[in-house]
Amino acid sequence: MMPLSAEISQRLAALKVLVVDDELTMRKVARSLLQSIGVKTIFEAVDGRAGLDAVRIYAPDVVILDWEMPGPNGPQFVRQVRSPDSFPFPDVPIIMLTAYGERSRVVEAVRLGVNEYLLKPVSTSALLARLVAILAKPRRMVKRGDYYGPEPRAMASYKPDPDAGLDSQIVFVN
Repeated sequence: MMPLSAEISQRLAALKVLVVDDELTMRKVARSLLQSIGVKTIFEAVDGRAGLDAVRIYAPDVVILDWEMPGPNGPQFVRQVRSPDSFPFPDVPIIMLTAYGERSRVVEAVRLGVNEYLLKPVSTSALLARLVAILAKPRRMVKRGDYYGPEPRAMASYKPDPDAGLDSQIVFVN
């Protein structure tokens, strides 16, 4: 893992992250990964219902969410959160962290309003990249028909330079 700039480190340290997963081992892994990249405030929820309550109580900056868990499951959780008329924090960024890598699930997650999608087992660098993407290039929330979620990314031909450091590719927008 590359060294982080002071600004990125400060922003990561200030994050409040909620991990919603029914598997204790996965919650522990996520907590360890988050701590290793400098996140200090981490909450956990054992299922979708506890996760929804935790979002209401703790107002996290980011939710890391499993797909398959006791009700509501990941997709149902996202539908409830992304309801600006009835949920108090519909704009919270959501990272779906799941063992399901089928294209249909990725497409469904995006259609529901997930900000980022990661596959288990996840690496520290992959999780860090998604958190930095959320911090560095936050996408505004949009309502289009039944969809409420982050503005879809524009298709681009840009490919990051693998030889350039992570910090050299990050531009913060306030």
